[in-house]
Order: sequence, then structure tokens, then C-alpha cells
Amino acid sequence: MSLTEREREIVALLRRDPLLNSEGIADALGTTRAAVNVHLSNLGKKGAILGRGYVLGDGPSVVVVGGANMDVKARSARKARPGTSNPGSSSFAPGGVGRNVAENLARLGTRTHLVAAVGADPLGDQVLAATSDAGVRVEHVRRSPHGTGTYTAVLDADGELVVAVSDMRATDELAPADVGAARDLVAAASLVVLDGNLAAPTLAYALDLAAAAGVRVVLEPVSVPKAEPLRALLDPGRPVYAVTPNRDELGALTGRPVRTESQLAGAVDDLHARGASYVWVRLGERGSLLSGPDGRTELAAVPAPEVVDVTGAGDAMLAAFCHAVLAGEGEAEAAAYGHAAAALTIAGTHTVRPDLTDRLVRRHA
Repeated sequence: MSLTEREREIVALLRRDPLLNSEGIADALGTTRAAVNVHLSNLGKKGAILGRGYVLGDGPSVVVVGGANMDVKARSARKARPGTSNPGSSSFAPGGVGRNVAENLARLGTRTHLVAAVGADPLGDQVLAATSDAGVRVEHVRRSPHGTGTYTAVLDADGELVVAVSDMRATDELAPADVGAARDLVAAASLVVLDGNLAAPTLAYALDLAAAAGVRVVLEPVSVPKAEPLRALLDPGRPVYAVTPNRDELGALTGRPVRTESQLAGAVDDLHARGASYVWVRLGERGSLLSGPDGRTELAAVPAPEVVDVTGAGDAMLAAFCHAVLAGEGEAEAAAYGHAAAALTIAGTHTVRPDLTDRLVRRHA
């Protein structure tokens, strides 16, 4: 973490007395309260302090760069019939892959910063407020001139996704400069999570920034259309810690068929050759395949009490994996922990469970 000399002096004072207020800091340093408030604001943006009481940010931290939007979920009351109106219900909730991952991480207890973009509109206000209330640091969420993005999902009566449409113009225009504004956070992070919804130049910049700082990166491809452009970014020159596709996204990332087990293995090897230390392939009800330096492990899916809504399961799975890795778990154990978080998520109506905790996931694992 890059701190100025004055910022280091303030951190030293707060280590001795975390409840010292800005006036006390100003008196100790022989400066003004206004100047101290500027330094405190910068220390918050850099992740060195975590808010009132000036709790020092010494633990593991994650920077998530990605999408933030409002989810619109419409669920058919009966088996959905295409080409006609279906009776059902609808709901609104903050969403976006990056934002969902960040909220899951924060609820599990990991210090998390979000770099994203929302509109300067009431929907953006709601997304920011809900995300901050969940414990995510949102100082680097940009207010875009475009409206807050939306993700509209149509679910069948059993909670399975029928079709989804996303409007992510605000996220599409998140620029390298927006990530650059958080470069100190990235350099100090324990992990960086990148959402494939980002524009290719922004992803490339974030990958290069993390590589220069020696920070591990987890790349989430998001979908087949989003995965295809990522193919050109995966290179041994900018290695990534983990890539987390499903089977179809794996094919899009590599440009290879993945229908058979041998084809899937060949595509996984391709990603390793292009700098991915771990490739974690989600296989739906079958579970997942984790491939890394120590070989390959097949993990069974954790049964859910019931399937209510599959939206957000993958985001919970990824966040839980990151949380467990930072807690010192091995990658296979962290992936199993991720499966438990996913099972808990699909058993409820929320995209991110508001009652999600580390203890709850470990009870279910």
C-alpha cells in the first residue's frame, strides 16, 4: 500500500489510540482538522482504515472490479410457455456479478472494496445504499451519465432460468482510469476479482496492474458472449490465479469443443498453458472440476434443501471460494466451501442471502 509520510504518521497515531478523533490528530501533528479529514478520507479509499473509530485495515482484503446493477426477476407461476403471457410474480433487488460477489464476501467477513459504475439516478442510489449497508466499501463506485444497469431474468416455476437480458452500458464504459483511481487498493489487496462484464481494455489494464503488484487475480467469465473476448487477454505474461468458467464458457474461452471428457480436459490444459494456475469448471448438478498444480479434483454439488431460485448461486460460490482461500484453506477445500454457499443461495429467494455468514456455510458444508 502506497502511503504518504503524513498518512503514515496518522496511521501510527491510530495504532496507539484507534478512538482518536480528527481534532486530536490535528493537535498531535500540529496541523488543521480540515487537512486531517482529507488525509483520513484518502486513507479510507486506500483501505488503510475502515471507518468511524478508525479501525485499521490489516487483514486480508479483496478488490472486486465489475458490474453493479438492479436485478429484475420475473417468475412464472406455472411451467413457462414461450410466445405468450405467463402469470407470475416479479421482484427488484441490487445485483451485478461483481457487486454480488462483493456483497457475499463482505457478509462472510472479508474486507471488500468494489470498483464499479452505476447511474446517477434513484436505482443507483438504491444499489449503492444496499451494497454499503452489507459492508462493502463503495468509495470507488463511479456515478455514470448512463442509467443504472438492469439484469432482467425470467425464471420457470421451479426456479430455473428461462432467459435473461442485461443492459450494462454503465459497466461497459467503466474505463482503465476508473480502475487506476483504485491502484493503491489493488496493490494492497490479497486478491482481485475481475468480472467478465468489463470492457476488454479495462480488463487488460486491471490484469496488468495486478500483475505488476504481484496480486493474485480470479477471473469470472460470466457468460458465453462475455467469455469469447477474454480469450485474447489470457496470456502467460499476465498470469491469473484462477479462472472460473462453466463448461460452455470454457469452450468460449479456449475456442475448443468441450463435449467429451477428453475435450474438456484439453480445454482446461489450454488455460493452464495461458497462465491460469487454477481452472475451476462448474458442471451444474454434477458439481465441479478443480484443476491446478497438484492435479485435478472432482467435487460433488452440495444438495440444497430445495431449489427456489438459482440466480446468484455462481456469485456466492466464487465469493466463498475466495473467502476460504484467504482464511488459509486449500483450493479443493475452498471449492467445497463454495459449493455449500451456492446450495444455501439457491434455497432462498434472495440473490445474496442476507443471513449469510461463515458459520452458516460451514454448518452446511
